[in-house]
Amino acid sequence: MSSPRALLIAEAANPEWFSVPLIGWSLSTAIAKETDAHIVTQIRNRDAFLRAGLREGVDFTAIDSEAVAKWLWKLTNLVRGGQGIGWTTETALASLTYPYFEWLVWKQFGPRIRAGEFDVVHRITPLTPTAPSSLARRCAKVGVPFMLGPLNGGVPWPTEFDRERRREKEWLSYVRAAYRLMPGISQTYRHAAKVLVGSRFTLGDLPAKHRGKYIYMPENGIDPQRFWQTVQPRADGPLRAAFVGRLVPYKGADMLLEAARELLRDGSLTIDIVGDGPMMDELRASVLEHGLGSAVTLHGWVPNEKVQDILCQCDILAFPSIREFGGGVVLEAMALGVVPVIVDYAGPGELVTPETGFKIPIGTRTEIVAGFRTVLSRLAGSRFEVHERSEKVRKHIQDEFVWAVKARRVVALYASLAKPRVSRADVRVTNPLEGAP
Repeated sequence: MSSPRALLIAEAANPEWFSVPLIGWSLSTAIAKETDAHIVTQIRNRDAFLRAGLREGVDFTAIDSEAVAKWLWKLTNLVRGGQGIGWTTETALASLTYPYFEWLVWKQFGPRIRAGEFDVVHRITPLTPTAPSSLARRCAKVGVPFMLGPLNGGVPWPTEFDRERRREKEWLSYVRAAYRLMPGISQTYRHAAKVLVGSRFTLGDLPAKHRGKYIYMPENGIDPQRFWQTVQPRADGPLRAAFVGRLVPYKGADMLLEAARELLRDGSLTIDIVGDGPMMDELRASVLEHGLGSAVTLHGWVPNEKVQDILCQCDILAFPSIREFGGGVVLEAMALGVVPVIVDYAGPGELVTPETGFKIPIGTRTEIVAGFRTVLSRLAGSRFEVHERSEKVRKHIQDEFVWAVKARRVVALYASLAKPRVSRADVRVTNPLEGAP
C-alpha cells in the first residue's frame, strides 16, 4: 500500500518567524518529507516558503484571505494594549478571521477532497483549541478523515501572579472558558477523527465525551540543523546559567536575579540573559544597584541562529517562567545538553523529568525565588548533578522531540485512519481466459 496523501492546513507557517508560525512550518514540512503531502498556508507566508525552496502549486498553496485578515490585524494592534502583550485578545480576534480562511480553502480544495485525492486532511494551525473548523464537518460528510492539532493554550494564570496577569493585559483570560459556547466548537470535535493535544491541561479542558479521539503530543520540536552543537561540561570556574526569553514579568528574569544575587556576588555563578522587552531597564538598574555587572550579561535581542552559541557556553538554563504553554526554549536548551531548572507548571513542567533537569514547585513569588536559590546553590557546589544529566537530556530530545520523529508518528496515524488504497503497482492484470479449461 502506498503512503497516505495528506492535505496539511497550516494558516500560520513561516520558517523566518517564531512561536506558532515556526511550529506550523516545522511540523508541516517534516510531515511532507515522510509522506505525499500538500501544504496550504496564508498568503503572508508565501515569500518565505519560496525562499526556503518550496514550489508554489506543487508543494504548497498560499490562500489570500487578506480582505478580512488585514483589517482584523489592524484592530488587534489597537485593542491588545501594546506590542507583545494581550495574547488572549490577539488569539480571540484571529479566530474571527480564520473561518474566512477555511472557507477559501474549501472553495479551492473541496472538489479535490470530495474526489478522494487526499486520504486525510490535517489542520495543524491554529494551535488554539478555541478556533472552530468548518472543514471537520465538510470532510466527515464526504468520508475523508480530518485531524486537528497539536492543540494547546489557555493554561490558567497561577493565582499568586494575578498582578503579572494584569500587567500583560490578559483581560480576556478571565472569561476564556466562554469559548465553549462559540458556534462550531462542539461540531468540530464531534466530526474530527483524531485530535493531537499538546499539553495535559488542554487534554483535560477538551470535551470529555470525545476522549477516545485525543492523542497527547507536545507541539514543540527540534530541528537538528538549527540546534546541532553540544555543550562541553566544565569541571572548574563558576556555574554558568542562561535565561532566554522576553523580558516581561511572568517570565521571571527578575526572580532569577533575586534568587542568584549572593552566588553572583561571590563568583560562584554567572548568568547570560538573552532577550529584550519592557523589563530591560529594570533589570539593568538591578544589576547596577547590587553590583552584579561582572557576573551578569544582558545580551538583548539575539538572532535565533546565534542563541545556541551562547547556550553552549552555559551549564544550565535557569527559567523561572510561571506560564508557558509549550516551553520551546526549554527543549532547545535540552537539545544542546544544557540542563534545565524550571518552574513545575504547564509546558516546561511536562517536558522536564527528575532525570533530565530540576523542577521548582509553583507557588508564590517568594517561594519560587527560594526554590531557585536552593537549587542554584546546590548545583554551584556540585557539578556532578549537572554533568550526569547533560547527556541524558540530549538523548531524550533526540529520541522523542526531533521533528522527523514526530512527523513519522503523525504519518502512522494517517495510515491508521486512511481507507485502504491500492496503487497501480499493486494491481495484477489477469487474463480472463487464464485457468479456463
